[in-house]
Amino acid sequence: MKITKTIIEEHGLSTEEYAEILKVLGREPNYLELGIFSVMWSEHCSYKSSRVHLKKLPTEGPSVIEGPGENAGVVDIGDGLAVVFKMESHNHPSFIEPYQGAATGVGGILRDVFTMGARPVASLNSLRFGSVKNPRTRYLLEGVVAGIAGYGNCMGVPTVGGELFFHESYDGNCLVNAMTAGVVKTNKIFKGNASGLGNPVMYVGSKTGRDGIHGATMASDVFGEGGEERRPTVQVGDPFTEKLLLEACLEVFKTDHVIGIQDMGAAGLTSSSVEMASRAGNGIEIDAALVPRREENMTPYEVFLSESQERMLMVVHPESVSAVVDIFEKWDLSACVIGTVTDTGNITILDNGEVVGDMPISALTDSAPVYSRPSKRPDTQDALNSLDRSALKKSTNYQEVLLKLLGSPNISSRQWVYKQYDHMVRTDTVTLPGSDSAVIRIKGTTKALALTTDCNARYCYLDPKRGAMIAVAEAARNLSVSGALPLALTDCLNFGNPERPDVMWQFEEAIAGMSEACLALDIPVVSGNVSFYNETSGTSIYPTPSVGMVGLIDNLSSHTKQWFTGEGDLIGLFGDTLDEIGGSEYLKVMHGLDKGLPPEIDLKRERATQEACRFAINDGIINSAHDLSDGGLAVALSESAFSPDGFIGAELDIEVAQLSTEALLFGESQSRILVSFSEDDLSKIEKIASEKKVPFRVIGKVGGTRIRINNLIDARVDELFSAWSQTLEKLVKF
Repeated sequence: MKITKTIIEEHGLSTEEYAEILKVLGREPNYLELGIFSVMWSEHCSYKSSRVHLKKLPTEGPSVIEGPGENAGVVDIGDGLAVVFKMESHNHPSFIEPYQGAATGVGGILRDVFTMGARPVASLNSLRFGSVKNPRTRYLLEGVVAGIAGYGNCMGVPTVGGELFFHESYDGNCLVNAMTAGVVKTNKIFKGNASGLGNPVMYVGSKTGRDGIHGATMASDVFGEGGEERRPTVQVGDPFTEKLLLEACLEVFKTDHVIGIQDMGAAGLTSSSVEMASRAGNGIEIDAALVPRREENMTPYEVFLSESQERMLMVVHPESVSAVVDIFEKWDLSACVIGTVTDTGNITILDNGEVVGDMPISALTDSAPVYSRPSKRPDTQDALNSLDRSALKKSTNYQEVLLKLLGSPNISSRQWVYKQYDHMVRTDTVTLPGSDSAVIRIKGTTKALALTTDCNARYCYLDPKRGAMIAVAEAARNLSVSGALPLALTDCLNFGNPERPDVMWQFEEAIAGMSEACLALDIPVVSGNVSFYNETSGTSIYPTPSVGMVGLIDNLSSHTKQWFTGEGDLIGLFGDTLDEIGGSEYLKVMHGLDKGLPPEIDLKRERATQEACRFAINDGIINSAHDLSDGGLAVALSESAFSPDGFIGAELDIEVAQLSTEALLFGESQSRILVSFSEDDLSKIEKIASEKKVPFRVIGKVGGTRIRINNLIDARVDELFSAWSQTLEKLVKF
């Protein structure tokens, strides 16, 4: 087939990039080679617009075993064990086909974890949808949640937490970010290396079909109106096959057969083979005719660019081939040799022994294009950050405001979502969905993992640097209020078109903010994903650098939850409340505004506050702890009263000082934690706060059936719960 300008454009390659391909090869590529360059040089695979900035993130730490570059990050948790975790996006596929897009996103992130040798123990997600007034929002929400449930439940991996946010900026592009964590022995970690000249390369798992072809290229492009025309590029998942693949891989990992292994994810067989060879500094030869197929007359182009699910590529010892085949056939999965490791430095593709493609691996990976895109702060940013509070209509009924906030889709109960997930499978889930972080016990030890995802996109829109700082800080705070020491993070950096200077400014600022927060809090970045081109017809999503974080609880008996536990406990507040409402949910719900500046954050104070809370929890003197975030103090107090074990009220008497009432009740000042404790332990907590130089004061007492705050709010807990608990059900039933 003659390569024309139209064909080049259809493959998402620029004129300059095609000229570089001609230079690299010293000739014109054939159609197969063009397709391989297309996917490997796509934004999704090459990170060509983000690579120069990602280097600014801190990736090392005393507990880090494996940082970015492998299938997932790995962090030591002691006792000869490590936690393996990563977050990935499946945004474009989920917008086109929500059930399969979300389902295969879950399947892909599970494979990223168990390909490292770890058994997955928990999954989370971070979801963004358009306005609840948009008719498509309900369709996407229902499909995505069903897809996550359908795949995760069948896999026997509990889905234990996540976040959900609605905003009109996502009307044209929903975000579906999936995270999984697993546990592995530190001496049984596997990597994606094609090592050892002459070693056989094996294909294991499901057979290859035509689904998902050009998936990576599609994920590296903006949408026009609609997007349904991309439906053929969405992969189709089979969780029952993946469950077999998981168990087969874990069985073969108990042997010494495997040298290297990688999931066939984005760009399928192409990326897995090229990346494995690249890490080892070797070449690789694969015969497309040997690849197991479920469809007839597939061309090498289709075989190499298919993104069919539930497949792995392995390099094994020559004498191990028959044993590996036996293991996978026992699990009713395909397993066969399709190639060998070479010393050519090229990927050589055969079709029935005839060479049909030959390309330098370095040109496809390390030497792929890298761009320093133009970056410019938008001229509209100053007006966006300006908020004239005197022009806002002042609230007079604060109880009514609280009810509206509790019923906001961004604050209300997520039970409709997580009741569809199996969060108790494997019987290790200690803290169920609904608290600040999920907690998973590690069998055979006294330890547990705490897990969370977090990002306030509105903050990032108003100030991407500060918003990204807060995303990291709040994720860490979610872990700390559970009693966990934050270990490391994974990220999913969701942005619009990087060819727009305003979007690149948002991205650069967000990276700077994340880096500063990670350094201040000693939290390295060990894995992650960049998702650009989340834009439709020129309208970009709000910048959304989602953070997934894992923390360690050394003694499970000391962990805490967010709900009040006993009548008569004192209520205390770590941190200061400032007179700020910019970027708040209150401002959006009551005034329809995304304006002002997000809350200030002092990272040194943030670290000290979290340390004080963790110290008190580990000392056994905290009965409940809850991060203050969206909706501020009044919302956090209400949420603390909605215990699954039975409602319990509270009464606060707070000195207002020079705060506005709106900021006092609904402001979202950072570095604040609401705690409850026995009056007998007051002096101990005050001592801890003093030693850490963290503001702390008693503000009320637990008890009764009402929430009272000064003379401003006096409501029954069940009335507040009713407003909070019904929003999503009403959304999906309208």
